[in-house]
Amino acid sequence: MTLAASMLPPTVLRNVAAKGEVGAAWLAALPALVAELERRWSVVVGETMPNATEAYVAETTSAGGQPGVLKLPIPDADKPRRELGVLLAANGRGYARVLEHDPASGAMLLERLGPQLAQLGYPIERQIEAICETLAGAWRQPPSGLILMTGAEKAVSLTDAIRTNEPRFEAACSARTVEVALRFADQRRMAFDPASSVLGHGDAHCWNTLVDPLGGGFKSVDPEGLFIEPAHDLSISLREWSEDFLSSDPVSRGQARCERLARLTGVQATAIWEWGLLETLVNGLLFLDVDAPTDAAPYLAVAEAWARIEP
Repeated sequence: MTLAASMLPPTVLRNVAAKGEVGAAWLAALPALVAELERRWSVVVGETMPNATEAYVAETTSAGGQPGVLKLPIPDADKPRRELGVLLAANGRGYARVLEHDPASGAMLLERLGPQLAQLGYPIERQIEAICETLAGAWRQPPSGLILMTGAEKAVSLTDAIRTNEPRFEAACSARTVEVALRFADQRRMAFDPASSVLGHGDAHCWNTLVDPLGGGFKSVDPEGLFIEPAHDLSISLREWSEDFLSSDPVSRGQARCERLARLTGVQATAIWEWGLLETLVNGLLFLDVDAPTDAAPYLAVAEAWARIEP
Protein backbone atom coordinates (compact mmCIF):
# COMPACT_ATOMS: atom_id res chain seq x y z
CA MET A 1 0.00 0.00 0.00
CA THR A 2 1.33 3.44 -0.94
CA LEU A 3 1.72 6.23 1.60
CA ALA A 4 -1.30 8.05 0.13
CA ALA A 5 -3.45 4.92 0.23
CA SER A 6 -2.54 4.29 3.86
CA MET A 7 -3.94 7.74 4.68
CA LEU A 8 -7.46 6.81 3.55
CA PRO A 9 -10.24 4.57 4.87
CA PRO A 10 -11.48 1.71 2.64
CA THR A 11 -14.66 3.47 1.48
CA VAL A 12 -12.68 6.47 0.24
CA LEU A 13 -10.24 4.16 -1.57
CA ARG A 14 -13.17 2.41 -3.25
CA ASN A 15 -14.59 5.74 -4.44
CA VAL A 16 -11.16 6.90 -5.60
CA ALA A 17 -10.73 3.69 -7.60
CA ALA A 18 -14.07 4.37 -9.31
CA LYS A 19 -12.53 7.57 -10.74
CA GLY A 20 -9.95 5.57 -12.73
CA GLU A 21 -6.85 7.44 -13.84
CA VAL A 22 -8.13 10.73 -12.41
CA GLY A 23 -8.48 9.12 -9.00
CA ALA A 24 -5.05 7.49 -9.24
CA ALA A 25 -3.44 10.84 -10.04
CA TRP A 26 -5.20 12.50 -7.09
CA LEU A 27 -4.04 9.71 -4.78
CA ALA A 28 -0.43 10.03 -5.93
CA ALA A 29 -0.44 13.79 -5.35
CA LEU A 30 -2.15 13.63 -1.95
CA PRO A 31 0.91 13.53 0.40
CA ALA A 32 2.56 16.53 -1.29
CA LEU A 33 -0.69 18.52 -1.26
CA VAL A 34 -1.29 17.82 2.44
CA ALA A 35 2.27 18.96 3.24
CA GLU A 36 1.79 22.15 1.19
CA LEU A 37 -1.46 23.01 2.97
CA GLU A 38 0.15 22.40 6.36
CA ARG A 39 2.76 25.04 5.50
CA ARG A 40 0.35 27.48 3.90
CA TRP A 41 -2.26 27.39 6.67
CA SER A 42 0.20 26.93 9.57
CA VAL A 43 -1.39 23.75 10.86
CA VAL A 44 -0.19 20.31 11.83
CA VAL A 45 -2.23 17.51 10.26
CA GLY A 46 -2.95 14.66 12.64
CA GLU A 47 -5.12 11.57 12.69
CA THR A 48 -7.18 10.64 9.66
CA MET A 49 -10.91 10.43 10.35
CA PRO A 50 -12.07 6.85 9.70
CA ASN A 51 -15.68 7.55 8.66
CA ALA A 52 -14.94 9.69 5.59
CA THR A 53 -16.40 8.43 2.30
CA GLU A 54 -15.56 10.89 -0.49
CA ALA A 55 -12.55 12.84 0.79
CA TYR A 56 -9.34 12.74 2.76
CA VAL A 57 -10.39 14.11 6.14
CA ALA A 58 -7.98 14.60 9.04
CA GLU A 59 -7.73 16.48 12.31
CA THR A 60 -5.52 19.57 12.40
CA THR A 61 -4.09 21.82 15.08
CA SER A 62 -3.03 25.40 14.34
CA ALA A 63 0.13 27.07 15.61
CA GLY A 64 -2.06 28.76 18.23
CA GLY A 65 -3.63 25.46 19.32
CA GLN A 66 -6.96 25.85 17.50
CA PRO A 67 -8.45 22.49 16.49
CA GLY A 68 -9.66 22.07 12.93
CA VAL A 69 -10.35 19.57 10.18
CA LEU A 70 -8.66 19.38 6.79
CA LYS A 71 -10.88 18.08 4.01
CA LEU A 72 -9.56 17.26 0.54
CA PRO A 73 -12.37 15.96 -1.71
CA ILE A 74 -11.70 13.33 -4.32
CA PRO A 75 -12.04 14.69 -7.89
CA ASP A 76 -15.54 15.66 -8.95
CA ALA A 77 -16.62 18.13 -11.59
CA ASP A 78 -19.09 20.03 -9.45
CA LYS A 79 -19.79 18.72 -5.95
CA PRO A 80 -16.81 20.28 -4.09
CA ARG A 81 -17.68 23.71 -5.52
CA ARG A 82 -21.29 23.39 -4.36
CA GLU A 83 -20.23 22.16 -0.93
CA LEU A 84 -17.88 25.08 -0.40
CA GLY A 85 -20.55 27.51 -1.62
CA VAL A 86 -23.08 26.17 0.90
CA LEU A 87 -20.62 26.29 3.80
CA LEU A 88 -19.51 29.83 2.98
CA ALA A 89 -23.13 30.97 2.61
CA ALA A 90 -24.05 29.43 5.97
CA ASN A 91 -21.10 31.13 7.72
CA GLY A 92 -21.28 28.69 10.61
CA ARG A 93 -25.08 28.74 11.01
CA GLY A 94 -26.23 25.15 10.95
CA TYR A 95 -23.05 24.04 9.17
CA ALA A 96 -19.37 23.70 10.04
CA ARG A 97 -17.57 27.03 9.68
CA VAL A 98 -14.93 27.40 6.94
CA LEU A 99 -11.62 28.69 8.32
CA GLU A 100 -9.58 28.50 5.10
CA HIS A 101 -10.18 27.19 1.60
CA ASP A 102 -8.26 26.55 -1.61
CA PRO A 103 -10.43 26.78 -4.76
CA ALA A 104 -7.80 25.08 -6.94
CA SER A 105 -7.81 21.78 -5.05
CA GLY A 106 -11.17 22.11 -3.31
CA ALA A 107 -9.38 21.79 0.05
CA MET A 108 -11.09 23.24 3.11
CA LEU A 109 -9.98 23.88 6.66
CA LEU A 110 -13.08 23.60 8.84
CA GLU A 111 -13.90 24.08 12.48
CA ARG A 112 -13.67 20.82 14.36
CA LEU A 113 -17.01 19.63 15.63
CA GLY A 114 -17.79 16.89 18.14
CA PRO A 115 -18.92 13.30 17.61
CA GLN A 116 -21.28 12.26 14.86
CA LEU A 117 -24.91 11.87 15.87
CA ALA A 118 -24.67 8.20 14.89
CA GLN A 119 -22.00 7.66 17.56
CA LEU A 120 -24.03 8.95 20.51
CA GLY A 121 -26.15 5.86 21.10
CA TYR A 122 -29.43 7.72 20.69
CA PRO A 123 -32.51 5.79 19.57
CA ILE A 124 -33.53 6.38 15.98
CA GLU A 125 -36.44 8.65 16.86
CA ARG A 126 -34.18 10.96 18.88
CA GLN A 127 -31.69 11.07 16.01
CA ILE A 128 -34.50 12.04 13.63
CA GLU A 129 -35.54 14.86 15.96
CA ALA A 130 -31.97 16.17 16.06
CA ILE A 131 -31.65 16.03 12.26
CA CYS A 132 -34.95 17.87 11.80
CA GLU A 133 -33.94 20.57 14.30
CA THR A 134 -30.58 21.02 12.61
CA LEU A 135 -32.11 21.25 9.15
CA ALA A 136 -34.78 23.72 10.25
CA GLY A 137 -32.06 26.01 11.59
CA ALA A 138 -30.06 25.75 8.37
CA TRP A 139 -32.77 26.13 5.70
CA ARG A 140 -32.67 29.58 4.12
CA GLN A 141 -32.75 31.22 0.72
CA PRO A 142 -29.39 30.84 -1.04
CA PRO A 143 -27.39 33.99 -1.74
CA SER A 144 -27.54 35.39 -5.24
CA GLY A 145 -24.77 34.09 -7.44
CA LEU A 146 -24.52 30.67 -5.76
CA ILE A 147 -25.17 28.11 -8.50
CA LEU A 148 -26.89 25.02 -7.13
CA MET A 149 -28.62 21.98 -8.56
CA THR A 150 -32.37 22.64 -8.45
CA GLY A 151 -35.03 20.29 -7.20
CA ALA A 152 -36.08 19.63 -10.79
CA GLU A 153 -32.49 18.80 -11.75
CA LYS A 154 -32.12 16.52 -8.72
CA ALA A 155 -35.20 14.59 -9.78
CA VAL A 156 -33.76 14.23 -13.29
CA SER A 157 -30.41 13.06 -11.89
CA LEU A 158 -32.16 10.33 -9.86
CA THR A 159 -34.12 9.32 -12.97
CA ASP A 160 -30.85 9.05 -14.90
CA ALA A 161 -29.28 6.95 -12.12
CA ILE A 162 -32.18 4.50 -12.27
CA ARG A 163 -32.21 4.27 -16.06
CA THR A 164 -28.43 3.83 -16.19
CA ASN A 165 -28.05 1.24 -13.44
CA GLU A 166 -31.29 -0.75 -13.45
CA PRO A 167 -30.63 -2.48 -16.81
CA ARG A 168 -27.19 -3.54 -15.53
CA PHE A 169 -28.71 -5.13 -12.42
CA GLU A 170 -31.99 -6.33 -13.84
CA ALA A 171 -32.64 -8.87 -11.11
CA ALA A 172 -32.14 -6.31 -8.34
CA CYS A 173 -35.63 -4.83 -8.45
CA SER A 174 -38.93 -5.36 -10.21
CA ALA A 175 -40.22 -3.45 -13.21
CA ARG A 176 -43.05 -2.20 -10.99
CA THR A 177 -40.61 -0.63 -8.52
CA VAL A 178 -38.78 1.10 -11.35
CA GLU A 179 -42.06 2.38 -12.80
CA VAL A 180 -43.20 3.78 -9.46
CA ALA A 181 -39.83 5.43 -8.79
CA LEU A 182 -39.72 7.05 -12.23
CA ARG A 183 -43.28 8.31 -11.77
CA PHE A 184 -42.35 9.82 -8.40
CA ALA A 185 -39.28 11.44 -9.94
CA ASP A 186 -41.42 13.07 -12.59
CA GLN A 187 -43.86 14.32 -9.97
CA ARG A 188 -41.08 15.87 -7.87
CA ARG A 189 -39.57 17.41 -11.01
CA MET A 190 -42.86 19.07 -11.88
CA ALA A 191 -43.40 20.17 -8.27
CA PHE A 192 -40.21 22.26 -8.16
CA ASP A 193 -41.07 25.81 -7.16
CA PRO A 194 -38.34 28.39 -6.46
CA ALA A 195 -40.70 30.27 -4.13
CA SER A 196 -40.91 27.34 -1.71
CA SER A 197 -37.39 25.95 -2.18
CA VAL A 198 -34.49 26.39 0.23
CA LEU A 199 -30.75 25.97 0.40
CA GLY A 200 -30.84 22.24 1.08
CA HIS A 201 -28.20 19.89 2.42
CA GLY A 202 -29.01 17.01 0.09
CA ASP A 203 -27.61 14.19 2.27
CA ALA A 204 -28.57 15.00 5.86
CA HIS A 205 -28.13 11.77 7.78
CA CYS A 206 -26.80 10.86 11.23
CA TRP A 207 -23.17 10.59 10.04
CA ASN A 208 -23.30 14.10 8.54
CA THR A 209 -24.81 15.63 11.71
CA LEU A 210 -22.21 16.42 14.39
CA VAL A 211 -22.27 17.82 17.90
CA ASP A 212 -21.60 21.57 18.06
CA PRO A 213 -19.29 21.77 21.10
CA LEU A 214 -19.48 25.57 21.32
CA GLY A 215 -23.09 26.40 20.54
CA GLY A 216 -24.82 23.27 21.75
CA GLY A 217 -27.04 21.22 19.49
CA PHE A 218 -25.69 20.00 16.18
CA LYS A 219 -24.22 21.22 12.90
CA SER A 220 -24.12 19.59 9.47
CA VAL A 221 -21.15 18.71 7.27
CA ASP A 222 -20.70 17.39 3.71
CA PRO A 223 -23.63 19.19 2.04
CA GLU A 224 -24.46 18.20 -1.52
CA GLY A 225 -25.83 21.71 -2.04
CA LEU A 226 -29.29 21.91 -3.59
CA PHE A 227 -31.97 24.52 -4.22
CA ILE A 228 -34.89 22.25 -3.43
CA GLU A 229 -38.05 21.69 -1.43
CA PRO A 230 -37.40 20.83 2.26
CA ALA A 231 -39.10 17.45 1.74
CA HIS A 232 -36.00 16.17 -0.01
CA ASP A 233 -33.75 16.80 2.98
CA LEU A 234 -36.26 15.03 5.21
CA SER A 235 -36.45 12.07 2.84
CA ILE A 236 -32.87 11.14 3.72
CA SER A 237 -34.14 10.14 7.18
CA LEU A 238 -36.68 7.96 5.35
CA ARG A 239 -33.91 6.43 3.23
CA GLU A 240 -31.68 5.60 6.20
CA TRP A 241 -32.03 2.79 8.77
CA SER A 242 -33.40 0.32 6.22
CA GLU A 243 -32.58 -2.59 8.54
CA ASP A 244 -34.96 -1.09 11.09
CA PHE A 245 -37.77 -1.03 8.52
CA LEU A 246 -37.09 -4.67 7.66
CA SER A 247 -37.22 -5.74 11.32
CA SER A 248 -41.02 -5.63 11.04
CA ASP A 249 -43.46 -4.54 8.33
CA PRO A 250 -41.43 -2.09 6.20
CA VAL A 251 -44.54 -0.39 4.84
CA SER A 252 -46.17 0.48 8.16
CA ARG A 253 -42.84 1.43 9.71
CA GLY A 254 -41.92 3.57 6.71
CA GLN A 255 -45.28 5.32 6.67
CA ALA A 256 -45.07 5.99 10.42
CA ARG A 257 -41.63 7.55 10.05
CA CYS A 258 -42.78 9.64 7.11
CA GLU A 259 -45.72 10.97 9.11
CA ARG A 260 -43.42 11.76 12.03
CA LEU A 261 -41.07 13.73 9.79
CA ALA A 262 -44.07 15.66 8.49
CA ARG A 263 -45.34 16.41 12.00
CA LEU A 264 -41.95 17.55 13.26
CA THR A 265 -41.45 20.02 10.40
CA GLY A 266 -44.85 20.89 8.89
CA VAL A 267 -43.66 19.56 5.51
CA GLN A 268 -46.08 17.61 3.28
CA ALA A 269 -45.81 13.85 3.90
CA THR A 270 -46.53 12.90 0.27
CA ALA A 271 -43.47 14.78 -0.97
CA ILE A 272 -41.25 13.21 1.71
CA TRP A 273 -42.54 9.74 0.77
CA GLU A 274 -41.91 10.17 -2.95
CA TRP A 275 -38.38 11.50 -2.47
CA GLY A 276 -37.76 8.76 0.11
CA LEU A 277 -38.64 5.88 -2.21
CA LEU A 278 -36.56 7.44 -4.96
CA GLU A 279 -33.51 7.93 -2.76
CA THR A 280 -33.83 4.44 -1.28
CA LEU A 281 -33.93 2.72 -4.67
CA VAL A 282 -31.10 4.80 -6.11
CA ASN A 283 -28.93 4.20 -3.05
CA GLY A 284 -29.35 0.47 -3.48
CA LEU A 285 -28.49 0.61 -7.18
CA LEU A 286 -25.42 2.76 -6.51
CA PHE A 287 -24.14 0.25 -3.97
CA LEU A 288 -24.45 -2.43 -6.65
CA ASP A 289 -22.52 -0.14 -8.99
CA VAL A 290 -19.54 -0.16 -6.61
CA ASP A 291 -19.80 -3.94 -6.08
CA ALA A 292 -21.30 -3.79 -2.59
CA PRO A 293 -24.34 -6.11 -2.88
CA THR A 294 -24.60 -6.68 0.89
CA ASP A 295 -24.96 -2.94 1.46
CA ALA A 296 -27.42 -2.66 -1.43
CA ALA A 297 -29.78 -5.44 -0.33
CA PRO A 298 -31.73 -3.70 2.48
CA TYR A 299 -32.31 -0.54 0.43
CA LEU A 300 -33.61 -2.54 -2.51
CA ALA A 301 -35.84 -4.66 -0.28
CA VAL A 302 -37.41 -1.59 1.30
CA ALA A 303 -37.96 0.08 -2.07
CA GLU A 304 -39.65 -3.06 -3.36
CA ALA A 305 -41.98 -3.20 -0.36
CA TRP A 306 -42.92 0.47 -0.61
CA ALA A 307 -43.55 0.31 -4.36
CA ARG A 308 -45.95 -2.62 -3.98
CA ILE A 309 -48.54 -0.47 -2.19
CA GLU A 310 -48.58 2.21 -4.88
CA PRO A 311 -51.31 2.17 -7.54
